[in-house]
Amino acid sequence: MRIAIVTDAWHPQRNGVVRVLDTLAATLGGMGHQVAVFEPGQFRVMPCPSYPEIPLALFPGRRLATMIEDFAPDAVHVATEGPLGWAARGWCLKNGHPFTTAYHTKFPHYVRARTGVPLAWPYALIRRFHAPSSAVMCPSPSVFEELGQWGFANAVEWSHGVDIRTFRPQPKDFLNVPRPLFLYVGRVAVEKNLPAFLALDLPGTKMVVGDGPARAALMKRYPDVDWRIANGDAELSRYFAAADCFVFPSLTDTFGLVMLEALASGVPVAAFAVPGPLDVVGDAPVGVLGPDLKAAALAALDVDPDACRDYAAGFSWERVAGQFLSLLRPLAGERRRCA
Repeated sequence: MRIAIVTDAWHPQRNGVVRVLDTLAATLGGMGHQVAVFEPGQFRVMPCPSYPEIPLALFPGRRLATMIEDFAPDAVHVATEGPLGWAARGWCLKNGHPFTTAYHTKFPHYVRARTGVPLAWPYALIRRFHAPSSAVMCPSPSVFEELGQWGFANAVEWSHGVDIRTFRPQPKDFLNVPRPLFLYVGRVAVEKNLPAFLALDLPGTKMVVGDGPARAALMKRYPDVDWRIANGDAELSRYFAAADCFVFPSLTDTFGLVMLEALASGVPVAAFAVPGPLDVVGDAPVGVLGPDLKAAALAALDVDPDACRDYAAGFSWERVAGQFLSLLRPLAGERRRCA
């Protein structure tokens, strides 16, 4: 099958959406499918307001249409709600082609966190974006339920996976820091609720590996925290494996792939009992969830690392890719302009 994936999030961005789509495309390719990713690097771009690390394609409609038609896909998947996503949606609707979408990011919650607007406003826009989709793929049961509550009639469940070859137990002496090591990996942005972790009075070392628009301000505010940047997945995997506990303070993630990467590395998770952690960890004996993040982090130190690794091994990317394929809606041959 020839599959077109249109996304506003792609390399060199470092976030869970990019990792999911990149791994998905590679897995599908390994299964014999031809995948074309249409992303901002192929267009003129401008920095995203309030988040300059994210480039947004400028007026991509005509060029994107030509590129998709030249590729002649059997199915189109629109992964994000940015300029490329809207352009791909418009092309599909104009030509009567079915398409699928995904809800990777709680965009309405991020808009409210940055602007203070009522949550219903951005949800109305996002609901309009996804309404013509054959299926809105949700990364977790919690997101599926949430979208249903907001009036999304076409939501379907679609889980994520983890690369257990890259993320695996490794020697902890990669980092020579006071123990125990409490680690966060991910974007450093307001929606990640990082102060809930950074302000904790914990023994040993608190470490953040990642970049983002809030990093400079938080580094000044929390000088006792060890701030790092990982260069590539090989180095990133060593940071994960070196930790004693992975702390995930976010209250708004749709899934939280980094938690699976920590578990695959043999590192237990401490988090709030909210969607994301409840979907990844739940009541499995691989982490501690609760209202007191400090208590959860300290209790997680007693979790069996082998149990974490075994649990993560159940999240196969082959299974995720197979489910993705089953949800696609092929373009009817007689209706394809690009055939």
